[in-house]
Amino acid sequence: MKARVLVADDDAGVRYTLRGLLEDDGLEVEEVGDGEAALRRLAAEPPVDLVISDLRMPKVDGMELLRRVRALSPVPRVILITAHGSERHAVEAMKLGAVDYFRKPFEVDDVLAVVRRALGTLRLEAENERLAGEVNLLRSLVFVSPAMSRLALLVKRVGPRDVTVLITGESGTGKERIAEALVRASARAERPFVRFNCAALTPELAEAELFGHTRGAFTGAVRARQGLFREADGGTLLLDEVGELDPATQAKLLRVLQEGEVRPVGEDRSWPVDVRILAATHRDLAQRVKEGRFREDLFYRLKVVNLHVPPLRERPEDLAALAKHFLARFAERFHVPSMQVTPELMARLTAWRWPGNVRELENALESAVAMSPDGTLDLSLLPGGPEQERPEGAPRAGLKEKVEAYERALIVAALEEAHGNRSEAARLLDIGRATLHDKLRKYGLVREGEAE
Repeated sequence: MKARVLVADDDAGVRYTLRGLLEDDGLEVEEVGDGEAALRRLAAEPPVDLVISDLRMPKVDGMELLRRVRALSPVPRVILITAHGSERHAVEAMKLGAVDYFRKPFEVDDVLAVVRRALGTLRLEAENERLAGEVNLLRSLVFVSPAMSRLALLVKRVGPRDVTVLITGESGTGKERIAEALVRASARAERPFVRFNCAALTPELAEAELFGHTRGAFTGAVRARQGLFREADGGTLLLDEVGELDPATQAKLLRVLQEGEVRPVGEDRSWPVDVRILAATHRDLAQRVKEGRFREDLFYRLKVVNLHVPPLRERPEDLAALAKHFLARFAERFHVPSMQVTPELMARLTAWRWPGNVRELENALESAVAMSPDGTLDLSLLPGGPEQERPEGAPRAGLKEKVEAYERALIVAALEEAHGNRSEAARLLDIGRATLHDKLRKYGLVREGEAE
């Protein structure tokens, strides 16, 4: 993907020269004639990677532009163009965050060297951020897919920001693991991390568990309890399956989020709390709002940031890595020889849709390892095996379906071995890259519009 550069200069000749120079170097270039127009463009989409701005411009000069771009997210890098003898201004600009500068009149080689250096630093920082996010998430989840790598980057960015996060996804995808990664990346990492399953208790008990209660507040309340919000004070509270909360508890939760204090059941006073909320659900909360089953105001309070965990069927690249991880873990637990991820195993795994996602895969492999003799995995024990009842009227898989499942498994295994590098995967499979891409589309391993 080309880097996007914005050139801001009131001299049309300078803009024309820089545009041609940078486009010839493979960059995507836009241009504006003053700092005010530059700020309007930077506030729009798509984001700009690098700004090259003249120091002296009408309306908003380069120094003011530099100050104001620091409030943007993501923050673009800024290179200033200075007149000869303006070294003092250049030093001041570097202190304010400019990555570099060059002087007018400029030499082509000087401009290209400064721009390439700035973009090289930008790429390195982006890669470091991506890797840091993946390392954090890999402590909780096993993955190699681009979809989960993108999620890891979002976790890395959102974790340190003290905002409420709504984590959505089907059951078994690992939403609680995402919450753990958010906590590790936050400033509250060493403070309490309290979890509550909103579907586990009756409405009355759920309210008392969350907000606390006095002794005798209800039948069975033989002693006072401060509640999970106060236990999590200074830390993080995960509300798992938040979509199951009853309307009365939803209203009280909204008040806590708005006012930052809780009132235990049976008490007349409120207690201030400082808690970061993470909420998780497999429900479609927007649909529940339409149905009148979930408060709209609470929905938007929880959905400051929404992180969606894709189901396993949408990231089949992760199957081989997950299978390898689970087989090693269960072989050690049951004291049996280690079992390998074979093409036959991958054919069986990729042929199943895994409606229960990673949790179903984990349970299936645990059962298969425990019941397989002599350290040889019995594939018939996995979902879709002969002892698994087929839905009434469902056809048996024919030769074509079995061959395609096997081929798909080989491709997934090659991609996993090549760490997602398609050229290397094609070499391992001894096919052309174009052929591999056609098969990726055939088996749903690449999305429409994704770069080849």
